[in-house]
Amino acid sequence: MPRQLVAGNGKILVNIDQHLQIRDIYYPYVGQQNHVQGHANRVGIWSDGHFSWLSSEHWSVHTDYHKDSLVTCCTAENKQMGIRLVFEDGVHQRENMFLRRIKVTNTSKKEKKIRLFFHQDLNIYETEVGDTAFYAPDSRSIIHYKKNRYFLFNALFGDNGISQYTTGIKRFQSAEGTWKDAEDGSLHINPIAQGSVDSTFSVEHEVRGEETVEAFYWMTIGRNREEILALNEYIKEIGPSLTIDKIMIYWRRWANKSPLPDTDLEEEILALYKRSLLIVRTQTNENGYIMAANDSDIQQYNRDHYSYMWPRDGALVAAAIAKAGYQGMVKNFYRRCADVLTKEGFLHHKYNPDGSIGSSWHPTVGKDGKEQLPIQEDETALVLWAFWEHYKETGDIEFAQSLYRSLIRPGARFLLQFMDEELDLPNPSYDLWEERRGVFSFTCSAVYGGLMAAHSFALLFGEDDRAARYKAGAERVKKGMENHLYDQEAGRFLRGIYLNEENREITKDYTIESSMYGLFAFGVFSANDERVQSTMEAIERELYIKTPIGGVARYFNDYYFQQTHEVEKVPGNPWLICTLWLAKWKIAAAVDRNGLKQCREYLNWVVSHAFSSGVLPEQLHPFSGEPLSVAPLTWSHATFVDVVVDYIQAYERLE
Repeated sequence: MPRQLVAGNGKILVNIDQHLQIRDIYYPYVGQQNHVQGHANRVGIWSDGHFSWLSSEHWSVHTDYHKDSLVTCCTAENKQMGIRLVFEDGVHQRENMFLRRIKVTNTSKKEKKIRLFFHQDLNIYETEVGDTAFYAPDSRSIIHYKKNRYFLFNALFGDNGISQYTTGIKRFQSAEGTWKDAEDGSLHINPIAQGSVDSTFSVEHEVRGEETVEAFYWMTIGRNREEILALNEYIKEIGPSLTIDKIMIYWRRWANKSPLPDTDLEEEILALYKRSLLIVRTQTNENGYIMAANDSDIQQYNRDHYSYMWPRDGALVAAAIAKAGYQGMVKNFYRRCADVLTKEGFLHHKYNPDGSIGSSWHPTVGKDGKEQLPIQEDETALVLWAFWEHYKETGDIEFAQSLYRSLIRPGARFLLQFMDEELDLPNPSYDLWEERRGVFSFTCSAVYGGLMAAHSFALLFGEDDRAARYKAGAERVKKGMENHLYDQEAGRFLRGIYLNEENREITKDYTIESSMYGLFAFGVFSANDERVQSTMEAIERELYIKTPIGGVARYFNDYYFQQTHEVEKVPGNPWLICTLWLAKWKIAAAVDRNGLKQCREYLNWVVSHAFSSGVLPEQLHPFSGEPLSVAPLTWSHATFVDVVVDYIQAYERLE
């Protein structure tokens, strides 16, 4: 169940599903730890002797955000009960608190007593062992805690606070959870429970016919009881309604801090552009680690998740965000990369948001039994490339100088040394999809871009000899690509080659691969180079999905979440980033504004496959268009931002 809505501030992240149930709460990092683990935190309504959870089929729910804001604007209506709800949810931009304003409308003509039930199902520190939930009479709230993680939950309906509450055992032996107790409209009070526990409480109000009354629900998070109580008092003193209004104003001003020039882009594209900036902000930690995705439902496939920072994803995201004018948001990304760079000068597969090395499936022993580096070299190279893109946007020479010795020079030294002397190509490493080991066009393009970035930094700091070595290394890679990765007979570039270390035999991989957009994106070749043009045309011809859904696959016969073996018709599932890469090429190759028309079609394709909230998934079902894998995917949103900026810049440049 991909996440329809996200709200966060770089320290906490709250994910909400299509039934307006909280499904993930991350703290103290975005992506670590998840104190809900995907379990539904239910919202229920009782009136006139009838009870219903919002997940019931009797509710019609529409998810969305307020324009240019990280405050949601969702509607839920139950015509049988005669109740309509409007939810406005947000995380404070500075403090660790989540607030929810609910406008409750009695759509009938007679007065109703309405009870709102809120259910809390936490697995603090990502386990249900040893949790405590209790009612705190001094603050009239429910508190869950374990060790140094405290969560306070409170609510108002009109001026009425919590009226009923209970705590109890969940998912242990025969106990389902306290939410079952709510289904008769009343709760059997139990003030404290420990172990595998949950809690439920209610607020109630008399609502006249066709009247709307506001209710509020909030959560504060901290490392001890004093912190959460202080934040609870902060909300009560300012008022939850005014607090939500302030959150909305802040995010609107944030989203509009860099005015966009006039173009022919549709309003829907520009709205998704701003929504994407906001979504990327929620996935970016204050400390700089940029998370790939934080949708815990992916765990059902292999008991792992996307809540990691891949340096490759992070670099591409950071470059796009800086290009959009939000350089300060990603500045710490480069500091963190310098922190975790190995003494040899490379970056590992992926990282947790606290800087520790993440899980990996790259072996340190090859098929021949020899030791190998378990890396994707593009991840190291792209960080250098992105840092130069960051400098070009900011001109912040002091920041660049501060990381020159700790990031640029050791990274570039590794790229120069990790080279096959005979082929003039990088040594084998894993591809950007983390599936195969070899020498790939995308990786080589990234290495070229990384070395040219190091060359530019060295010139900037007056180290001409070092700059010459970096440039010579980049030109060497380009030469190797022309000699070994371009195939004259096929008339296009190869996905890659595989080298037999024993006899030095080369096996060519002719698979059509969308990531070969890197040939022009990282500056190796021009977008109008005939060899690049023929390669990109082959991608468009052979990887476009031949169903009403459309879109572009990663590569031919992609097995990840594969839905059909009709590979001639569906070479793989349509990925948003791969479709946008094709648009990026068309923008780069355009010679006039007329050449930008098809790019707009691709951007509109992405808009048409976004959730109603503007959230973008990783990939789509090729026949139904339903989202597959995770949502939101940070890379999808950042790539949309990147291509829109490319379009705007091309529109201004061309006539």
